[in-house]
Amino acid sequence: MASAAEQLAANMNFGAFQKATELHKRIYFTLIVLVVYRLGTYLPIPGIDAAAFAAAFKGQSQGILGMFNLFSGGAVERMAVFALNVGPYISASIIVQLLGAIYPPWEKLRKEGGEAGRKTLNQYTRYLTVVLAVVQAAAIAASLQASPGLVVNPGPFFTLSTVVTLTGGTMLLMWLGEQITSRGVGNGVSLIIFAGIVAGLPTGVMQLLTVMRTGQVSSFGGVMIFLLAIAVIFAIVFMERSQRRILVQYPKRQQGNRMFGGESSFLPLKVNTAGVIPPIFASSLLLLPATAMGFLATANLPQWLQWLPGAVAQLQHGQPVFMIFYGALIVFFCFFYTSIVFNPEETAENLRKYGGFLPGISPGKRTAAYLDHVLTRLTVIGAAYITAVCLLPEALIAFYKAPFYLGGTSILIVVSVTMDTVTQIQSHLLSHQYEGLIRKSRLRGGRER
Repeated sequence: MASAAEQLAANMNFGAFQKATELHKRIYFTLIVLVVYRLGTYLPIPGIDAAAFAAAFKGQSQGILGMFNLFSGGAVERMAVFALNVGPYISASIIVQLLGAIYPPWEKLRKEGGEAGRKTLNQYTRYLTVVLAVVQAAAIAASLQASPGLVVNPGPFFTLSTVVTLTGGTMLLMWLGEQITSRGVGNGVSLIIFAGIVAGLPTGVMQLLTVMRTGQVSSFGGVMIFLLAIAVIFAIVFMERSQRRILVQYPKRQQGNRMFGGESSFLPLKVNTAGVIPPIFASSLLLLPATAMGFLATANLPQWLQWLPGAVAQLQHGQPVFMIFYGALIVFFCFFYTSIVFNPEETAENLRKYGGFLPGISPGKRTAAYLDHVLTRLTVIGAAYITAVCLLPEALIAFYKAPFYLGGTSILIVVSVTMDTVTQIQSHLLSHQYEGLIRKSRLRGGRER
């Protein structure tokens, strides 16, 4: 028999959506913020020769600049105020979460600080975001001035204005993302990245059709790219919805003459607990060497460092070195983020407190060990799935020159964020229906009196 929640979910329709006025406000707010973000990707920073920069970008669009441009929604090719996007914020989140797992004071804040500890760590993340944004903006200013003709009036004033503009753009995007999370629908930072990728999808499709028409890619190769993209979408939907349900039993207890308990429920463990975080984190880390090279662009490297630019050039889409590091970082962040999101010992202790147990397994350490064993096997499957989804299209980029927008990372982000946003909308609708039922029951109770 279906539960009350499942019955309500089955009855959700367009009529229920029309009545959910609070959800309408959240959706409108989210759309307005995303429109503001898209407008910011068309506002160039001061002091740039737009035509010269556009010509220079075309020659490097398949390299590091293409990676930046993918996640910034085209802001890099226009060198807009949102060119850094939320990259510094993501990098800062990686660092804070890593330190939260190995640095004792921050680990205590994460585990025992509760809401206050979480707010403190979020504040540290914001401070670190400012530092990383300033560093990356300074690197971009140095790179632009190292290339003749891109900057109208190079000098300290251009460097200062670029740092202030790009850092301010990143902080504004971080604030807008937090506003979407609290007052809109979905995860704000993920939606900003999602909006940038979706805005470039038509361009990516047109690029693929163009290379097919010019003969750079055969018709068969183009069809295979589209079929692979569709297969990847189906695989992502299937894997993101897959979960292992562990049976949890609650013992019966007697209170007076009545018997309570004896119920059973399920502990759902997702195959991909980390979600879309690993590829985003991995991509952000692989962009850091390019930032460092921005500082070295104007410097005369000593003889023993002459190999550095060539090594950094290998960290671009389609290169074997990029694939190796990208896959290794995805696997690492799958396990790392899963360990943060789900703690087997804490879950086993909570089950023991509330009288729950796994059939055939004693509560406490044995339960924690069993949960850890199951979670490890699921994470191995999830990490292999994400790595395959993100690396298989890299071969297309290497051999068929497929656009970045058809890469596995972009498809994974678009599909995962879409599913997460739809789930949150359904949760709001379900909550609205519950509120309506409670309101009706109160009215009926008042009339009966």
